[in-house]
Amino acid sequence: MLKRPLVSAVILIGVGIIFGIALVSSITTGGISSVFAANKEIGAKTAPVNLSSQVQAINEAFANASKAVNATVVNINVITETKVSNNRMQDLFRFFGSPNEIPNDEDKSEPETQRSEGAGSGVIVSEDGYIITNNHVVADAKEDGIKVILSDRKEYKAKLIGRDPLTDIAVIKIEAQNLPVAHISNSDEVLIGEMVIAVGNPLGLNSTVTSGIVSAIGRGALGLNKDKYAVENFIQTDAAINPGNSGGGLFNLKGSLIGVNTAIASRTGYFSGYGFAIPANLVRAVAMDLIEDGKVDRGYIGISLRPIDELSSKSLKLEKVAGALVDDVLKDSPAEKAGIEAGDVILELDGKPINSSNDLQSYVAQKRAGDKVNLKLWRDGKSLTKSVTLKRRDKDDVASADDTDSDSNSSAEESTNKPVSFKELGFSIGPLTDKVKKEMEIETGVLITKVDTYSPAAERGIFPNGIIVKADKQQLNSTGQLKKMVESRKGDVIRLQIKYKEGTRLVFMEVPKDKS
Repeated sequence: MLKRPLVSAVILIGVGIIFGIALVSSITTGGISSVFAANKEIGAKTAPVNLSSQVQAINEAFANASKAVNATVVNINVITETKVSNNRMQDLFRFFGSPNEIPNDEDKSEPETQRSEGAGSGVIVSEDGYIITNNHVVADAKEDGIKVILSDRKEYKAKLIGRDPLTDIAVIKIEAQNLPVAHISNSDEVLIGEMVIAVGNPLGLNSTVTSGIVSAIGRGALGLNKDKYAVENFIQTDAAINPGNSGGGLFNLKGSLIGVNTAIASRTGYFSGYGFAIPANLVRAVAMDLIEDGKVDRGYIGISLRPIDELSSKSLKLEKVAGALVDDVLKDSPAEKAGIEAGDVILELDGKPINSSNDLQSYVAQKRAGDKVNLKLWRDGKSLTKSVTLKRRDKDDVASADDTDSDSNSSAEESTNKPVSFKELGFSIGPLTDKVKKEMEIETGVLITKVDTYSPAAERGIFPNGIIVKADKQQLNSTGQLKKMVESRKGDVIRLQIKYKEGTRLVFMEVPKDKS
């Protein structure tokens, strides 16, 4: 009797164990596993594309270059102070034209100082703290108003060592040691199409790296600097550059600095496709001068230049469209003393080809006063060489009056001095008045009185109130003389030397043939 309940108990226990195992098994494979899915895998097991070794190498090159140069680029914060009127109520009254409540001018108080902050970037070029940046980043900084933040977030006060507005380069210094230093390349070796990275602090985003290619070299005549002696010979890139990138570095994939970012081509103030960097060779030359004595001991030749185009190349009988055309030679300048003349084409400087006026500006800007340079020129269909000793530019250097060669055997027609209109060229001339002669400090020539809109003259950059002093190297004494010369050049090119208040220019114009 006692055995039967025992057997039943054993059976019940066995059934319970089996049920428990089944229940636990169910929970484990369902609910618990869904909550504690430690071994659950998400996403595909492999990438959908296998990179070729070449592409992988490019990726690694960008990554390695970015890592190598990032610490050499710093963030620069600048505090500026300007004087502004604090009599805002008076300004409001004047703006809205209130007739009765304008305070007396004698009640004006002294202008108040208004503080503002700006930001840019810089590149470390020495272990003891010299940093290159743009002049426009630090130009208006107050004393002790420059702060440098390194990539590791360390902050330093910086001292302004020197700045050069003509190249937009400045040097500052922090008191630090053993800093990472950028390697500066030979920017003459930069190639169009070369892959580059731009490193800086755009829009407050520290240590930002963007990439692109060199899209052009020797880019100038952008008008970024309004000084007529400004040097513009930029490396153009499509790597994104924005406000705050100024003064940062443009590097090649070796991690070498090829330029200092300075500007963007934009109508909005933000990146629109192209940025510009000052070439490293020019940066190095200017920075070394600034570090040495706080200023640039730049030499100059004393000429004004303009680019060669197809029409001027044809007129000058050049083999190709290249070189820089000498528009004018300054009085008592090194160029004048060396025998350089207006109308010469500079083809080489110290053996380096000159493809544009920007090239020549950049090369000369790397020289010092006292240096001697050799120029290969093209004059009257022949090449010749001139040696020029550069001198320091004086602020009062002025353009010289040109040679006053004249033809004493002029005909009666040439001696007439009445207004003449060159309809086919689109401009009119008249005789010089005594007032114009005095204002322009000139004795002979003819006055440009009118230039037609959209005319050949306008397209060649001629505008009113200039004085044509020479045509095809002959001094002009009358309007009739120029009329005869133009008529004799039909189907050919005539060269006009025109003097404006801003300086002298050479203009080449093709005179159309008579319609048959």
